[in-house]
Amino acid sequence: MGADSTGKELGCRTTHCNLEVLQESTLVILATKPHVLPGVLQEIRPAVGPHHVIVSLVAGITLQTLQRLLPSGTKVLRLMPNLPCVVQAGAMVFARGSGAGDEEATLLKNLLSSCGLCEEVPESYINIHTGLSGSGVAYVYLFAEALAEGAVKMGMPGGLASRIAAQTLLGAAKMMLETGEHPAKLRGDICTPGGTTIYALHQLEKGALRATVMNAVEAATNRARSMAED
Repeated sequence: MGADSTGKELGCRTTHCNLEVLQESTLVILATKPHVLPGVLQEIRPAVGPHHVIVSLVAGITLQTLQRLLPSGTKVLRLMPNLPCVVQAGAMVFARGSGAGDEEATLLKNLLSSCGLCEEVPESYINIHTGLSGSGVAYVYLFAEALAEGAVKMGMPGGLASRIAAQTLLGAAKMMLETGEHPAKLRGDICTPGGTTIYALHQLEKGALRATVMNAVEAATNRARSMAED
């Protein structure tokens, strides 16, 4: 089944004309590849008016660039989602341009509330979010794979181990969000004197897990920054 037919079943209308989108909608989402965006903005610029709210998901394109390529005073916001948005468990951040006010920020936040966590941030945080959460989903998958493989090594079937690893991560994340506690406090609550957890944590510390993950976030953030400058 093609995307168009699926969209029509859900009540979505599709068009091959970008200007038609501007004529029919006030909230317009830009979700192109970075190298395509300038051409799209040049095409739609004549149709952009003060009633439009333009939301860009395009990586590496700053609010300053968006505002330069659109009419002066256009209400522009920049949004950075992550993959789990597709299962309504995303982590998203957005920043507003100089023309966008509280009304537009609230509109975007309300619109995205069903997709997961959505926070307004300074634009400088967007590349950090990419390193923390956009790429961070992959770090979690790597950790989940390692957890499950450890259990397989000890004799548990792989499918069961993967399901338990996934549920362990889900439960730990939910406790962080719902309690608001620092992860170090939650971790300390699990450690009993001379128990299994502290023995395992000792091995993770010897493997420099925390430093390695911090380095990964730093590397991905710096890469996001350099891609934005290209």
